[in-house]
Formats: sequence, C-alpha cells, structure tokens
Amino acid sequence: MEDVLFDRREDATERLLDFAETVKVSGKKEVINEAWRSDPVSKRIEHALVKGILDFIIEDTEAARLELNNPLKVIEGPLMDGMNVVGDLFGEGKMFLPQVVKSARVMKKAVAYLEPFMPLPEEGQEKSSLKKVLMATVKGDVHDIGKNIVGVVLACNSYQIIDLGVMVDAQKIIDEAIKNDVDIIGLSGLITPSLDEMVNVASEMERQGLKIPLLIGGATTSRIHTAVKIDPVYSGTVVHVTDASKSVPIAGEAISLETKDSYRLKIKETYAQLRVEHEARQAVKQLVTYEEAKANPTEIDWKQFTPVKPKQLGNTVLENLDLNILRKYIDWTPFFSTWMLSGRYPKILEDPIVGEEAKKLFADANQMLDKLISEKWLSANAVFGIYPVKRVEDDAFVINQGGEKVGKFHFLRQQGKKGKGVPNRSLADYIHPKEIDYLGCFAVTAGTGMESKLAEFQKAGDDYNDILFKALADRLAEAAAEYIHELVRKDYWGYSKQEDLTNDSLIREEYLGIRPAPGYPACPEHSEKEEIARLLEMEKNVGITLTSSYAMYPTSSVSGFYFANPNSKYFGLGKIGEDQVANYAERKGISLKEAEKLLSPNLAYQPKLNLASQPI
Repeated sequence: MEDVLFDRREDATERLLDFAETVKVSGKKEVINEAWRSDPVSKRIEHALVKGILDFIIEDTEAARLELNNPLKVIEGPLMDGMNVVGDLFGEGKMFLPQVVKSARVMKKAVAYLEPFMPLPEEGQEKSSLKKVLMATVKGDVHDIGKNIVGVVLACNSYQIIDLGVMVDAQKIIDEAIKNDVDIIGLSGLITPSLDEMVNVASEMERQGLKIPLLIGGATTSRIHTAVKIDPVYSGTVVHVTDASKSVPIAGEAISLETKDSYRLKIKETYAQLRVEHEARQAVKQLVTYEEAKANPTEIDWKQFTPVKPKQLGNTVLENLDLNILRKYIDWTPFFSTWMLSGRYPKILEDPIVGEEAKKLFADANQMLDKLISEKWLSANAVFGIYPVKRVEDDAFVINQGGEKVGKFHFLRQQGKKGKGVPNRSLADYIHPKEIDYLGCFAVTAGTGMESKLAEFQKAGDDYNDILFKALADRLAEAAAEYIHELVRKDYWGYSKQEDLTNDSLIREEYLGIRPAPGYPACPEHSEKEEIARLLEMEKNVGITLTSSYAMYPTSSVSGFYFANPNSKYFGLGKIGEDQVANYAERKGISLKEAEKLLSPNLAYQPKLNLASQPI
C-alpha cells in the first residue's frame, strides 16, 4: 500500500511541476503584502483563494492536512470555506470572472496536492458531501468556453463538477448521470442545431425515468426556447441559465430539500405561461406569402451596375498566416464579453467598475499572445474561393468555365409584412438576376495545433490559461476572417482597390460588401456549410471538418460568403411560413420534415406531429 501511495504522490508532484510551469504565462508575479502569512492557516488559505495567489498554497494545504489529519476535511473545510467567500464576493459584484477563475486555479492546485493522501475506495474513503453537477456540450457541438466558465463558478460555490467535454450524445449523458449519482445536469450548445439535440436529451431523460434538474445554457438558447421546446418534454425541473453568475442561485433552489418542489412548480407555471403568450404572439404575427415576398425584393438598379470580374477565380489557400499581422485585426470587445466584463474596448480599460480587472486581463492576454506567437502554439490557415454564379430566383448556381453548374447555394427570404417601400430581403437579391455575377466563400481557422497546449493547461488544472487561450484563438480566427476579407476586396477580387480603413472602421463594417455566415441572422440554416466545405475542399486545404450538426472543428474556425454588391447589407431573416419552407425543401432536395428541423428557430408555424421543431 505504501508503494501505491508513493506512486500517487510522485505522480502528483509531477503534475504540480507542470502546473508551476504553465501558470508562468499568466502575467508578472504580483507584489504581495506578506502580513497575511502570520494569520491562522484557514485564513491564509482563504486569502490565497480570494487573491488568486499560488505561491504558498501547497505549504498551507500541507499545514491544514497535518492539523486536521484528514485530506477530505481540508477540501470540505478551509478550501471550500474560502471558495464560498469567493462565490459570495462574485455574487455581490465585488469580484469579477477573471479573478474567480484564478481562485479556481489555486483551489485545483491544492486539491491536486491532497489527492495522493486520499484513501483508496477499498480503504473506506469518506463520501464527499459536495453536490455533483454533470456538464456536457451536446452531440454535434464543439464549443465549451461558456460551459467551462459555468463549471468554474459552480465549483466556487461548493459543487463538484463532472465535465464530459464536447460532442456528448444523449445516452452517455444519462449513463454518466446515473453512474455518478449527480444532483444536476447542465447542457451547453452554441449552434442552432444544438437546440434540437437538447430537446432529444430531455426527451430521453423523461423516457428513462430521470427526475434530475436540467439546466440549459449557450449562445443560441433562450428562456422562450426552453419554455416552448424543452420544458414540455421533461417532467423534471428545466431552467434556462442566462449566464454563469445566475447558475449558483438556480442550482441551489433546484436541489435544496426545502425549495426544490416549490421551485419546480414555480418554473413549470412560469414556462407554461410563456408558452401561452408565445402562442398568442404567433397567432397575430403577420406574414406575406412567399410569392408576395419574392415580388418585393431589394431594389437595385441593375442597368447601372456591372459586376466586377475578380482578378483571380477559383480557390486560393493561404497557409501559416502571420499571427503578428492577425493580432492587429483583433476586435477586443467580444474578448472581454467572454469574461463577463461588459463594455467596449478601449473604453472598458478606463471603466470605473471593471477597468482595473480589464487592464489586468488585457495585459495577461497580450503576454500570452506574445508567447503563443513566438513559441508557435497554434497556426492559422485560410482558403477562399471566388466563383462565377448564375442566379435562379433565390438560388445561386456556381458554374465553371464551360458554363456547367458545379455547385448550388440556397438562400431564404424575409416574409414579415413590411411597410411601404421596405423590401423583403434575401441574400440572393445581391446577385445579378440575369447576367453572370460572382460569389465568394471562405473558411479560416486559428485552431490548428491547439490541442497539445490545451492538454498541458487541463492536466495542470489551469482553467485561467485554458479559457484565456481558447478566447484568444477565437479572436485570432475572427481576425483572420477580417484580414482575408480585406485581401479579397483589395486584391484577389479587387472590387475595392483603393480601400484604406482602420481596424475600428473594419469593426464597424464600413467596407463595401458583406461576409454573412451560415447560422447567422441573414442565412440561419447551417447545412449550407456543407456546400462551402465541398467547393473549398475545406478539410483537405485547411483541416476544417464539420460535425453532424455542422459545427466546425477546430473550434476556432469561421466560414461564410463574400458578396461584393455595394448595395448588400446585413439583415435578419425573421419568421418564415410553411410555403417558403416547402419550397426550400424542394430546392434542396430534402423532405419537408428535414427542412422544418433545419429551420426550426425561424418557423412561424408549428409543424404537424413534430414537437421538437416548435418555433421559438
């Protein structure tokens, strides 16, 4: 037995050395007031957790272990007490997310140190009193930053997190929930197809008799979606969580013996009322027919417009983009939003409430950028294609030099009733209705090679640098999309050769043309990425693949279209009617049921016998 404990402790020592190395990228060592070092050990641990100080946590954790003579009591005593203080300060707005994630890093380092001292199960290991939360990004989806942040916040409030990662199918979620006897299940997803997968998970939980509270979160989810789609198929508690800070009180009420029954009834009643109100709104929503919508397109004087012939047709691959150039194109505002720091860059750095923490985060981010560029932690690659196209109503056929049709894109049209002079827009409106025109596609990734560095952070339990690295990779991917679009406008297509815009102007989209992406408001249907992937030979050229739900992998990837028409603008599709959905199904060569599933968030009607596709 001593040999087993020695091996486990030696392994832990190796992990801690790895940890010490990985945290070096997070910034300069903070100047520390040493007075707190004379406090009792429990207060020293609390101080280290609140301030995110790593330097003495092993020393103090060992002192607490010797004092309490039980590693589990150290975790559930001074460590969890300190994290509860962190959770309280976060809930009161006195700490911000970057600080909380640093606190979690200290906690994980302490727990990693204690693990070798924990008795093995056969030795009669005590059962932890911590409530368990199982978290997963659903099948077909690969995004996990938001899920990881929620996990950190819950862990700061005495919850044990079991994270199944990404692309997790319904049965594995259910099996692991039962196996680990969890108290809560949290589902996450970013892309719209994940909405239906969440319905599937809830349906399976109901079919298999689970009553575990279900928390729903992610960029495309919403309270009304949860009420209309997910709540009706699961008799247990189902709650939409708007952001990480809301997860703690929701989880508490959902599982507390004193509140869980009344909370479930309250949520069920609230969501039932939301469904009634939603149905009433749908009943009065005014749509025109699809034929009427087509008769009211964007007005463009085509007699005065001649499409600019691109300087270079076909596909172009650009490998190993210069990351020093890409960093100049970063839009930092969404980066701060990822960390729940609200405000536009650069004003956020001077904000009286979040400015101090924003400055620290910004410094850490740029220090990591320096390191990831110099040490080549990842690479960025791009492929884009510019093709002759022939428009047929709301479709665009890609043609080759011989005039043969070699590809096809299907666009959707607004059907909401418009005021006088307001068009029912479609992206197809920006393509010449009679002459040969041109359309571009692109795919960029800044996620190539990320896995090894992420594995280092994850092995070390370093959530801060893990999230920071992923957030920076996402920003670099968006920056690459911005940079490549500029090259296309000024050179490869050349329809805006004289353009000279600052990065702020690019962020404000002051350039000619647009680059909408499948899954976004003007073209919300994700499966069109398949045609982009085929035409660009995306996997072969830049290593990007599509999941079963059309999410791109690596995660830090972006794809979309290029429209050059100077009249083109972004818009939201809104709700559409059954006549257009049927037409779309016919154009794509799929069944009406499949089209309804693909377009479910935009349906202005309830499909027959298809609960999962109710509109939101």
